[in-house]
Amino acid sequence: MDTKTTIVALAALAQESRLAVFRLLVQIGPEGLAATKIGEQLGIAPSSLSFHLKELTHAQLVSVRRDGRSLIYAANFPAMHELIGFLTENCCGGNVCSPVGVCCVPEENHS
Repeated sequence: MDTKTTIVALAALAQESRLAVFRLLVQIGPEGLAATKIGEQLGIAPSSLSFHLKELTHAQLVSVRRDGRSLIYAANFPAMHELIGFLTENCCGGNVCSPVGVCCVPEENHS
């Protein structure tokens, strides 16, 4: 993932409703969820939800497919992993660290 794409993705997630939508879609998994169900679960009005889904789709964090009359939104897991990889590629001075990043925790917090 390049810097420009990372900035767009982070900007999309830097809003409470969009972050909630993305986290919900990550929890739901690859099958995704209809826009109406997303709105119901999160209490977001359809007009606002449409705007937030557009932003997440533009940032390539969410994909959309049509299923009959419904639009199904799903987290783009490869893009999410690329974003995490970009943010952590130089973690611990480029050394391999544990899955929880123990080497990146300040010294006083090590057990």
